[in-house]
Amino acid sequence: MNPLLIANWILFLGVTIYGFYLFVRVVRTRIAYIKMGRKFEFDGEIKNRLRKVGVNVFGQKKLLKDKKSGIIHVMMFYGFILVQFGAIDFVWKGLAPDSHLPLGPFYVGFVFFQEIVTLTILVAVIWAFYRRYIEKLVRLKRGFKAGLVLIFIGTLMVTVLVGNGMSLIWFDHQGAWTEPVASIIASAFAWLPPAAAATIFYVMWWIHLLILLTFLVYVPQSKHAHLIAAPVNVFLNREDPPGKLQPINFDIDEEADEEDVSFGVGKIEDFNQLQMIDLYACVECGRCTNVCPASGSGKMLSPMDLIIKLRDHLTEKGAAVTGQTPWVPSYAFSGTEGNTLAQMARGQGTDEAAASIEAVHNKSLIGDVITEEELWACTTCRNCEDACPVMNEHVDKIIDLRRYLVLTEGKMDADGQRAMMNIERQGNPWGLSKKEREDWRTIEEDVHIPTVKELKKSGEEFEYLFWVSSMGSYDNRSQKIALAFAKLMNAAGIKFAILGNKEQNSGDTARRMGNEFLFQELAEKNMKEFTKNDVKKIITIDPHAYNIFKNEYPDFGLEAEVFHHTEMLAEWLKDGRLKPEGVVNEKITYHDSCYLGRYNEVYQPPREVLEMIPGVEVVEMKRNRSNGMCCGAGGGMMWMEEKSGNRVNVARTEQALEVEPTMISSGCPFCLTMLSDGTKAKEVEEEVSTMDIAEILAKSMFDQTEEKTA
Repeated sequence: MNPLLIANWILFLGVTIYGFYLFVRVVRTRIAYIKMGRKFEFDGEIKNRLRKVGVNVFGQKKLLKDKKSGIIHVMMFYGFILVQFGAIDFVWKGLAPDSHLPLGPFYVGFVFFQEIVTLTILVAVIWAFYRRYIEKLVRLKRGFKAGLVLIFIGTLMVTVLVGNGMSLIWFDHQGAWTEPVASIIASAFAWLPPAAAATIFYVMWWIHLLILLTFLVYVPQSKHAHLIAAPVNVFLNREDPPGKLQPINFDIDEEADEEDVSFGVGKIEDFNQLQMIDLYACVECGRCTNVCPASGSGKMLSPMDLIIKLRDHLTEKGAAVTGQTPWVPSYAFSGTEGNTLAQMARGQGTDEAAASIEAVHNKSLIGDVITEEELWACTTCRNCEDACPVMNEHVDKIIDLRRYLVLTEGKMDADGQRAMMNIERQGNPWGLSKKEREDWRTIEEDVHIPTVKELKKSGEEFEYLFWVSSMGSYDNRSQKIALAFAKLMNAAGIKFAILGNKEQNSGDTARRMGNEFLFQELAEKNMKEFTKNDVKKIITIDPHAYNIFKNEYPDFGLEAEVFHHTEMLAEWLKDGRLKPEGVVNEKITYHDSCYLGRYNEVYQPPREVLEMIPGVEVVEMKRNRSNGMCCGAGGGMMWMEEKSGNRVNVARTEQALEVEPTMISSGCPFCLTMLSDGTKAKEVEEEVSTMDIAEILAKSMFDQTEEKTA
C-alpha cells in the first residue's frame, strides 16, 4: 500500500477516535449535571411519546408555525441527515481512492440525490444567513457563535462538491448528469494535472473531516446541544395537561433541621431532571421571547434569557459539584471559569480558585442568576411554551421559583400580599365580606339562581354546580356576565345551583403567585363542599377556575366533569335549547383567554356561539387562537400594578382595534376587565364596547334593543 495512504489512514483513525472520545465525554458531562436534579417518575407511556417525536421532531410541526424559519430548518434537518450518507461516501473515497460505497447499480442515483441534497442545504444556509444577518430578525442573535454552525455546514457542503470535482480530474473520469455540480467544477479546472487535483482533493477531504469532527464536539457544548437534547426532551415531555402544576408535599420530617426546610426552587439542583433537560434543549431561537407579553411590553422578562441563564448556571455549578470539565478539549479552554471550577473540585488549583468554587455554591439562584422582577413579570400565559419548537416548559420553572420566594423567603409585592391576605381571610382578593358572596343574585330578582342549600330544603336536585368565582360574585362588571349566563341556563331548562356564601376562591391566583400552601387550604375546603353536595358537574364563567378544577383539582380527589360556559352554550344552541332570534348588528373580534385556549384548547365553541347569533360578523385579530396575546391578568398580575414598560392590556387592545371592530368579546371576566380598561386607555370605549359571549347571546335572546353595554 502507498506509504502516504497508510499515513492518511493512521491520521484518520487518530483524529476520528479522538473526536468521538471528546463527544462522548461532553455528553456524559452534561448528563452528570442533569443528574444533580431531583429524579422524576417516568410513566412508562411509550406509544404516545413516540407519536409526539414523530409529529414534532420528524414532522417539525411547531417549527413550521413560523413558515420561513420552519422551511429553512426542514431543509437543513432532513438535508443534514441524508447528506451523512454522502459524507461516508466522501470519506471512503479518501481512504480507498478511485472507489466508492458498494451500492451497485443504485450508486448512480445515490450520487445524483446527494448532489441535490447538498445544493438544498447550501440554499438553506444562505437563506438562514440572510434572515439572521441581513434581514436581522429581532429574536435572532447575531454574534460569531450564532453564525459558526452556518459556516461549518456551508464549508462541509462546498468541500464535498469541490472534492468530488477534483476526484473526476484525478482519475480522468468524464463528467456526468448524475454529478452536475462536480462535473461543472471538473470542467472549469480541467487544465489541472492529476497530481494537483489529487492534492486539492485531499485538502478538501481533510477540511471536511476536521470540520465534521469539530462540529461533533462543538454541538453538545453549544446551543446546538438541542440536536441531542431536543428529541429526548420531546419524548420525555410531561403527559399531564398543558401547564399543570405539581403539588408540594408539606409533610415535614420532624427531625429535619429548620434551616434545611424549604419549599419551591431555591437552588438549581432543586429542579427535577426533566426540567434540566429543558435547559440544554433550548435552541436560542427567540420564538418564546418574541411572543411573550411581558417582553413585548418592555418588561425585563425574556423567557429565552431565563432558560439560558439557568442553563449556564447549571453548567457552572455542575462543574463545581461534579468536577467534570464542561468545555473540551481541556487544553484549549484551560482558562475558562467552568474548567477552572472543575479542576478545583477535583482537588487541584489555587486558593483563588477555591474562593471561586465557594462563590458558586453560595450564589443565590433568585437574585444572582434570575431577578425577582423577571419572575413577577410573567403572566403565566404559556405563549412561550406554545411557540417553543422543542417543547420546553418555562412557566413551571417560574412558579417553582415564585414558590421559594413566597413560602421560604416570605417575599412578595405589597399588592400581591394584600390580595393573598384578603383571599385567606374573606375568600376573595378585594377583602369584601364572604357573607356577601351571593348578594349579586339580588341585582335581578326575577332570575332564578338557587343555592345548593335552598334546593336541598325544597327537596330538589341540580345537574350543574355553577361556580360563579370571585369575579362573578363581587366585581360589578363581571356580575353582569354571571347574571346573563344564569338567564341563559334558565331559558335552556338547565337545573343548576350555586354554593353561595359557601363558595371559596378557587385558589388559582394563590397557586400561580407561588402561595401553594394557601391554595391547598382552599382546595381542601372546596373539596369538602363538592363531596358533601355530591357534585358531578361543574360549570363556570372563569377560565382560571375551569382550568384548575379540570386539570389540577383531580390531584386532590375531584372526579366531577368540568365545563366552561362557552362550551355548554355552543352545545345548547346546537341542541335547540337556546334559540337566539334578536339581531345583534356588531362587528365582533374575539379574544382567546389563555387559560381557556392554550391551557385547554377551547377555541371553537365561543366562535360557534357568535356565528349562531343573527347579525354578528366575526373578525379575527392577527394574533388569535394558540398565538393569541395575553390580556395581562394571568399569574396573579390582575392584582399587581405593572411598574415597568407598557401595559399589556393596552397592547392587546391595540391589536383588537387593528381589525376595526364595534365590539371586543371574550369568555373570561379577567380578560374582559383588562380589555375594557384598554378601550378606556385608548379613549374608544364609546365606539367599541366589550362584552362576554354569554352577554351577547343573552342580548340576542332577551334584549331586542341595540344599546351597547360598556
